[in-house]
Amino acid sequence: MIFLRHVLTVANKDLRSEFRTKEAINSSFSFALVILLLFSFAFDPTEEMTREFSGGLLWIAFAFAGALLLNRSFVRELPNDCLDALIASPVPAAALFLGKSLANLILLLLVEAVSFPVFGVFYNQRWTQQFWPLLLVAILGTWGFTVVGTMFSALTVNIRLREVMLPLLVYTTLLPCLMASMQLTTLLLAGEPLTSVEGLVWLRFLIAFDVIFSTLAVAFVETVLIG
Repeated sequence: MIFLRHVLTVANKDLRSEFRTKEAINSSFSFALVILLLFSFAFDPTEEMTREFSGGLLWIAFAFAGALLLNRSFVRELPNDCLDALIASPVPAAALFLGKSLANLILLLLVEAVSFPVFGVFYNQRWTQQFWPLLLVAILGTWGFTVVGTMFSALTVNIRLREVMLPLLVYTTLLPCLMASMQLTTLLLAGEPLTSVEGLVWLRFLIAFDVIFSTLAVAFVETVLIG
């Protein structure tokens, strides 16, 4: 119970800090919308092939926008040695990590919540027909992205070229997660049920990715922050 309270306290602190400045979330919103707008000129929304690439288009926008947001996760703690104070506090490293991951998850889901309606307008896609399965895929895919991104954000926080290193590390590690999320989103937007044979294979793959990398992150986050 105390551990959960620590997680929620850290998440609440990060969310209040971000909503006070809106630096990361505004840039992420803008970047995602610009990517969707630019791709809408490259593809004809009336063509059937647009639906085949729809999952890839969405998750490319989410991935690039998310990198901007995740980069700020630990950077905002650098002024006034706030990160050192957090590490020295009684809050366990795992609770600190999970709290920041939860805050990043909420912020990324807000970006995606705006991106889906824009996507539906630009690409003539009726995504609301598969709302709940898409929500499940978005949460699972975003959690995998968030866990990996938050861990590498902690790892690169003291590197001078962290804006370059973070995307390189995150995108390389996230290939399985992004691939599963793209495939599932494409299937759902094409009208296929999540319980189809192919859908279940990719869904299990995505859940396995989340479980494995969440466990590894919680196990090694203290070494990353302190060691």
